Amino acid sequence: MRIAVLKTLVFIAALGPLGWLIVGLFTDNLSANPIEYITRDTGWFALMFLTASLSVTPVRRVTKWHPIVRFRRMLGLFAFFYGTLHLLTWVVLDKFFDVPEMVADVFKRPFITVGMATYLLLVPLAATSTAGMIRRLGGRRWAQLHRLAYAAGITAVLHFWWLVKSDVREPQRWAVALAVLLGLRAWWAYQARSPLHS
Repeated sequence: MRIAVLKTLVFIAALGPLGWLIVGLFTDNLSANPIEYITRDTGWFALMFLTASLSVTPVRRVTKWHPIVRFRRMLGLFAFFYGTLHLLTWVVLDKFFDVPEMVADVFKRPFITVGMATYLLLVPLAATSTAGMIRRLGGRRWAQLHRLAYAAGITAVLHFWWLVKSDVREPQRWAVALAVLLGLRAWWAYQARSPLHS
């Protein structure tokens, strides 16, 4: 019961950024450039939730608090949700559905190219997040597919890094956090395969 209550609280908190954006939109409180504000915030929260979902396994292994695994799917889906809002802000508010211009941007601007790649990596993860898809794919194939989350984390940080261009301190912090999370996984995988730990 406690986990169910905690999941509800996390779900409500995860909707908080969207609520703030909606309130800001209707109260004209999204800075002098609301499109840039919405784009920045939705992208930031997409990266935050993606990193949080990648943190679940390391936290579980370090703390031995196994129920945290029950939060991973929710966190991953919120990463996809805010990533979708991030993409839609660009498509609808920034480009006004101008397909030729968007295609040109994808090929000409590296940070958009890698951002689009990140979203495409998240799509199959969201589409196969249900228990039914896990049964259909089989646990092993499902786990292999969901390793795409590691690549999505890398490309998301790269997207942010190339976007800011000059002041890269914040994307550097995200890069360090991601390096720690993936480094722990690599170390544990190495230990599991090492004859000394078999």
